[in-house]
Amino acid sequence: MTDNRSSVDPGIPASDEPRPQRGIKSYVLRAGRMTAAQNRGLEEVWPRLGLRVADGPLDLDALFGRRAPRVVEIGFGMGASLIEQAETHPETDFIGIEVHAPGVGKLLDEADKRELANLRVYREDALEVLSQCIPEASLDGLQLFFPDPWPKKKHHKRRIVRPGFVELVRTRLKPGGTLHMATDWQAYAEHMAEVMAAAPGYRNTATEGDYVVRPGFRPLTKFERRGAKLGHGVWDLIFARD
Repeated sequence: MTDNRSSVDPGIPASDEPRPQRGIKSYVLRAGRMTAAQNRGLEEVWPRLGLRVADGPLDLDALFGRRAPRVVEIGFGMGASLIEQAETHPETDFIGIEVHAPGVGKLLDEADKRELANLRVYREDALEVLSQCIPEASLDGLQLFFPDPWPKKKHHKRRIVRPGFVELVRTRLKPGGTLHMATDWQAYAEHMAEVMAAAPGYRNTATEGDYVVRPGFRPLTKFERRGAKLGHGVWDLIFARD
């Protein structure tokens, strides 16, 4: 298993404005012990950096107190990659979405310790966040790094990357904004490429084939380094909204 598995309900009804509906989840909530730091993040930092679907649509300029590039990351796991990006790119505002409490708590604790002002967090289903809270044509990028591949055929219906999902993402991207996906499962990479090739309103930024070389702005995870030593591949796909 990778260290960063995505959290979203992929069931989306067909309409001009995709709305959430009850459906098959692409994640399973796992119980786990919370460290003191993770509990601190949820109890002390959440009131300042946490967001809720119940609060409705975001005014991103008001939320961050400025106008800047905006990036959403779905399923940030324990948050190391997202923290690194927010710290390395203070000129960009980031919103992370994750349902698992330890990861959310860890991210919040680290964000507070590093005094990051350009990061906010949802602990809710990503589909509901995208549908109900993220304004149309407001994002410069959406990141989906190492989502659960659900490798068994009977579980493929749980995969997040499906036509309805990528269409919802497209409506939230600015023209030229990018959907960046990465996976360590070749079969899932091929599935992603197939879905995106059929998706209207996107263009592949790869200059040759379906995949791009890992861009420098995507942090290299410990899992990825370990996999590289074992000869495991990683596939990055970046598609831009027309």
